[in-house]
Amino acid sequence: MTPASNTTWQADPALTLPDYAGGSLVNLMSSIATALGGASPYSPVSTLPPDALSGAHHLVLLVVDGLGHDFLFGRDGILRRHLRGSLTSVFPSTTASAIPTFLTGLAPQQHGLTGWNMYFREVGAIVTPLPFRIRTGRHALREAGVTPAQLFGLPPLFDRLPLPCHVVSPRQIIHSDFNVALSGKATRHAYESVDGMFALIAGLLRIPAPRSYIHAYWPEIDALAHEFGIGSAPVADAFAALDTAFGKLLEVAHASGSRIIVTADHGFIDADETIDLDDHPGLRDTLLLPLCGEPRAAYAYVRSGRERQFENYVRTHLADRVHLLRSDEILRQGWLGPGSPHPALRDRLGDYVLLPRGRAILRDWLMGEEHYRHVGMHGGLSAAEMIVPLVVAPLP
Repeated sequence: MTPASNTTWQADPALTLPDYAGGSLVNLMSSIATALGGASPYSPVSTLPPDALSGAHHLVLLVVDGLGHDFLFGRDGILRRHLRGSLTSVFPSTTASAIPTFLTGLAPQQHGLTGWNMYFREVGAIVTPLPFRIRTGRHALREAGVTPAQLFGLPPLFDRLPLPCHVVSPRQIIHSDFNVALSGKATRHAYESVDGMFALIAGLLRIPAPRSYIHAYWPEIDALAHEFGIGSAPVADAFAALDTAFGKLLEVAHASGSRIIVTADHGFIDADETIDLDDHPGLRDTLLLPLCGEPRAAYAYVRSGRERQFENYVRTHLADRVHLLRSDEILRQGWLGPGSPHPALRDRLGDYVLLPRGRAILRDWLMGEEHYRHVGMHGGLSAAEMIVPLVVAPLP
């Protein structure tokens, strides 16, 4: 589709792009995979090369959903004292794109998962990949006989590592379609509390042989930040419990000659404005599909021949609140990673990307969909959303 007018991106210094050259989650996974005897097409992370990890008996990657670097840096504690530096997330800075990077070792450019709501041409529907269901009606894709292996076609990182692997995750998602598909050969372990998670990890670290890789995931900060805000008391209390339990695990890590890496999929902002497409019927009329992606990074599929109308509406009514980019432009600039793209990536990004400015979000509700409000949000390119911590303990 040819653009009706020029939408060339002018870099905004307030935005933080992923650093795939050596400072992103993609590069961290390269360091981990290489240290464990696997391979990666990406450069290792510059602050934690594979040699710094290769001597660990057991290697743990703990992903704390929603733990931004600024949040951790501003709180004294055991995690803060083992902070080695920071990393950028991927684009978009969201669980639906970053978790596949952790589980496959691939950048979004290659794994092709671009946000919470995605249009999949293969099934002719908008899908939420992590719960693996159709957005309209929330029906599980398995009811149509579709599996994540068929739809995503992604090789789990665990299957490319020559050692035992473990996945430690909350009971309610440990056996989900998505988790099962991307866990591969890894043994899955379910927990019900933060103490239960750390007890499972400690038990795995005490196994004398063989060497192993442990991927653990804790979603509590993300869930509480969405509901109450990242600066809320419930988030602070959950972090304190995490930090205390982490301190106890360090003793086991020391004794077993193991190493623990802690990072996050993204950070958070508290949203202060909602741009609702119900208030912009002129914009909605130009769209072929509902907005996909994220409220902080939305993909617009525009009706053929309506490109000029779409662009003019955004520039006239939303220019002070939304960045307008061509999807081709973000691919050209490598926002989703280096290298050859996933064959379906272009279909999954729409024609345009809308990035709300400041702390605004975009909402496009479907008929019959339950409206809800999140205080904390992520998915955009602010430093608070994009920069995550790199904790390493014991420090090499």
